Amino acid sequence: MYDRILRYCTCMLLVLSLPAFGRETVTLCFESQDVRPWRTEQNGGLNFELLKMVEQRLDIHFDFQSIPWKRCLAQLKANAVDGAFAVSYKPDRRELGEYPGGDTPDAAKRMHTDTYVVLRRKGSKVAWDGKHFSNLDGAIGFQLGYSVGDVLRAQNLEVDEGSQRADELARKLIAGRLAAAAVGGSDAAGLMRGPLAPQLEQLPIPIIEKPYFLILSHALVASKPQLAARIWNAVEQARNSPAYKKLALAQGVRH
Repeated sequence: MYDRILRYCTCMLLVLSLPAFGRETVTLCFESQDVRPWRTEQNGGLNFELLKMVEQRLDIHFDFQSIPWKRCLAQLKANAVDGAFAVSYKPDRRELGEYPGGDTPDAAKRMHTDTYVVLRRKGSKVAWDGKHFSNLDGAIGFQLGYSVGDVLRAQNLEVDEGSQRADELARKLIAGRLAAAAVGGSDAAGLMRGPLAPQLEQLPIPIIEKPYFLILSHALVASKPQLAARIWNAVEQARNSPAYKKLALAQGVRH
């Protein structure tokens, strides 16, 4: 009798430990660093709040994997994961996976909008007028694999892609190893609230503003096109919901 009870309890624990039991599971990777208010390595932030709403709407389960960004995109290209977020659009990224809307991404199905801005050392004369840089005396740094690199290279600027994290980039800038840094708007806001802020200045004109998407693997879209369409539609619906708008407003961000 005791053995039967023990087996029953063990089976129940196994069932309860499987949150996606009986539901479709979709594996998503994301960058293994905090990018507030959008996401944290501990699965917090607005991106995760949005995706939880998508889970509830579709009765599916997202399995989140936190890994370095370039590896995340490589996993997507290899169909080793079902999707990646949050990804801005670059034409060559169509090789990695599928955007909502295909070759011309549908911005209505974005997860959020963010900017890239310029940081310089306190007292530096580096300037950006919205089209051109001036008074550059070295390279402009950006994070490894980030799309802003294409914008900088298109101007034939010297660039440095050797930093994984925004705080690493800021320290290189402060140390004089960079003339300026191109940083995501959310990362820049965090830096300008942190201990490095007294040594930094943020220029007022953004380099670029972009929508960021959940992109899905070629394999998932090919094998389950209806599921892919439902996911992207649910992202749009959840982002426009009063519940999500309230969360975004509380963080003081555009969505």
